[in-house]
Amino acid sequence: MPILTDEQAVLADLTATCSHLFGFTLFKAEPIKRGWLNLKWKITTDSGVFLLKQYNKERFKKYNQEDLLFAFEQQTRLFAHGLPCPNLYTYRGSSFLKSAKGEHFLLMDYYDGKILPSGSLTKHQLYDLGRLTGKMHRILNDGSLRRASRAQFIPPSIKERLAHWEDTKKRAITTGKEHLLPLFEAQATATETICLEALHTNDTGWAHRDLWVDNVLFKGNGVAAILDFDRLKYDYPQLDVARAILSGALGREGLNTDFALAFLDGYKEYHTVKQGFLGKSLLLLWYMESTWWVHPKMDEEEGPPRRFQMEMAWLAENLQHLGERLEGR
Repeated sequence: MPILTDEQAVLADLTATCSHLFGFTLFKAEPIKRGWLNLKWKITTDSGVFLLKQYNKERFKKYNQEDLLFAFEQQTRLFAHGLPCPNLYTYRGSSFLKSAKGEHFLLMDYYDGKILPSGSLTKHQLYDLGRLTGKMHRILNDGSLRRASRAQFIPPSIKERLAHWEDTKKRAITTGKEHLLPLFEAQATATETICLEALHTNDTGWAHRDLWVDNVLFKGNGVAAILDFDRLKYDYPQLDVARAILSGALGREGLNTDFALAFLDGYKEYHTVKQGFLGKSLLLLWYMESTWWVHPKMDEEEGPPRRFQMEMAWLAENLQHLGERLEGR
């Protein structure tokens, strides 16, 4: 008898539960090696092709289950309003399913499409992503949902942030990471040049909050599907704009401003934006994310964190010129 791996055991548990709940017969299961810890499979059945997403038990401890359930409800609502995102299947009114052996999982539609590398999107792809981001924000903030009392990210004062970078430099020295000091100096220097009032922190609303290339499927010149709404919360919709543009249009030669503006043109099909919106969106994203990715252990990380580190370094070096490069857009 073959010895089952943990992954095979989880798959057998999930598919047996799905067969019981939804009555389908499994023909084939193909693992999807994407994401962190959570397991995913493309499954072919006698009822169609679906995607199974298991929530790793250790990672699940970091989630607020009520927030997740709310995010799943909004994903279902977005799908119903025509946004290309996977439809979630429900049993007895719940899309967040639990297997016979206690695994939490989702069953959703499978979308054909490709995950593209960061910085490699075409102008047409960015335009379409901008258009769909605008549509998503329009639906999420159409008045159906109550406004929250505060955004998720509350920007610290300049004084607090500068103290953070001083502490980061000290920790780098004590841990033998002096070679990273120029990166921390650049972040501190950039912090000294900004004005918090320019962040437009009154422009709050419901947002995806993880809109980068790994969470978008592309097909040809367009978007096939927007994925992974787990982090959806009340925050700043402009962060979605900045994250998508930085992820899609920042390459080895820097930010492709024509492509960034193509995203904005698509977005403006659903929203009127103020002058300087794009530059201020990128500024806010940098102020929020820089401390996530730039730290004394950053050179020990691999994969997506390396990309985010590069983005934060580029923003710190270019904040003062973003307004000119984006022509006030």
